[in-house]
Amino acid sequence: MQGILHRMRPSYGQKLFLLAAVPLILAAAAIAFLVAYQSRALAEREIHQLETQLIEAKKRELRNYVTQARNGFYFVYGSAAPDDEAAKQQVMQILAAMIYGEEGFFFVYDYAGNNLVSPRQTELINGNWWELRDAEGKPVVQEFIRTARGGAGYVEHLWPKPSTGEEGRMITYVTSFPSWRWAVGTGVFIDDILESIAATRAEVAMRVQRTFLYIGAITLAALLSVFASGLVINIRERRLADAKLKELTQRVFDAQEEERGRVARELHDGISQILVGVKYALDIARRRMAQGDARAPDMLDKGSEHLSTAIQEVRRISRDLRPGVLDDLGLGPAIKGLADDFHHRTGIATHFDTVVFRNRLDQDAKIALYRIAQEALTNIERHSGATEVSIDLRGHRAGATLRISDNGTGIDEAGRGTRKGIGLRNMQERMDQLNGTLRVLSSRSGTVIEAQVPLTHLLPPQDQGSPKPKASA
Repeated sequence: MQGILHRMRPSYGQKLFLLAAVPLILAAAAIAFLVAYQSRALAEREIHQLETQLIEAKKRELRNYVTQARNGFYFVYGSAAPDDEAAKQQVMQILAAMIYGEEGFFFVYDYAGNNLVSPRQTELINGNWWELRDAEGKPVVQEFIRTARGGAGYVEHLWPKPSTGEEGRMITYVTSFPSWRWAVGTGVFIDDILESIAATRAEVAMRVQRTFLYIGAITLAALLSVFASGLVINIRERRLADAKLKELTQRVFDAQEEERGRVARELHDGISQILVGVKYALDIARRRMAQGDARAPDMLDKGSEHLSTAIQEVRRISRDLRPGVLDDLGLGPAIKGLADDFHHRTGIATHFDTVVFRNRLDQDAKIALYRIAQEALTNIERHSGATEVSIDLRGHRAGATLRISDNGTGIDEAGRGTRKGIGLRNMQERMDQLNGTLRVLSSRSGTVIEAQVPLTHLLPPQDQGSPKPKASA
């Protein structure tokens, strides 16, 4: 164990590289963050100021339009009585003729929400639009009338463009004719302002991104320089490390391919065959239903049974890959579930026994012992010909021990070079990583595999006042 820790310790060249690289990376990251923050903050203030100025200019323009329109027919409205219908018709004709630009027009609503004037959207005239809402849910006409009742003001909302029918954001200035109970106003679309602001923000974001790229490029160049210097100092040690890394990587790849092959075989031999049976059952049921055959439900039931079997197989494979009970309840319940599944699958009598102990295994030890039990049961199923298996898990003063025994034919010398031999080597490597021991006793009357983890991998007993663990191991 100490040798492994010694090999994992950074070399002198790696320490120099870290000493030079870490402060450089931190400084570059801090500079990039500050530059980006300051740039965004300054640009956002300028953009907000520009947006405010542009919108205020639009508002002044709208107010001027309404003032000029009011002056044009005030001589009629000012001398008219509240019930002078002729004067109202004359004012409505004047407002209907006041269109400007491609989208500009004046509108009139009475306080009940009825539209009286809408020259560019004549389908609104004489309709009651009190409940009209835009795409954002704002009651637009109600806002017009509320603003008019207050004297005058601005309303920002969405409104269909007369030229295209598509909704655009609009600022409307609304004033009131209180004696006639009218809300009169006009609006202007501000899509051009929003597009200008969006383009400005995109340009700012692009500039900040370029700044990040420049800082990153400078940092990368500095890191490459430091790395090259460290590589010259540490080249011999790196070669040795690379060789060992390649060996370890190859072993990891071999283990991965082996596990993939096992899962693929189980999928092909189990689930694939079951699903084929389901397909045939459904095809037969479909044909029988088409022919009016009363036996069609029988095939559907059979297909349902096959699907249930497939679901159980998927759950079993998932549990083999990583049992959730190992994390939730601990090692004891996980191995018991493994033993029960082994018994139901193979018909081999399986006995599991454990002794509750206060200490708890750490995560590495639980995984290692579970995989050893899994590997041992796989070997027993495939090669031993056993009729009875016994599994014992217990804690003691020296640590924890997992003992698996069977009454099979044992492991011969030829078998040690086959799949069983590879499995035993995997068990031994797991115990080596934990600084534990593995004993294998085999004869013609059976095999005993005993794995023991040291006390260093057992957590100390919990205090009496602390909550109890879900499982003993």
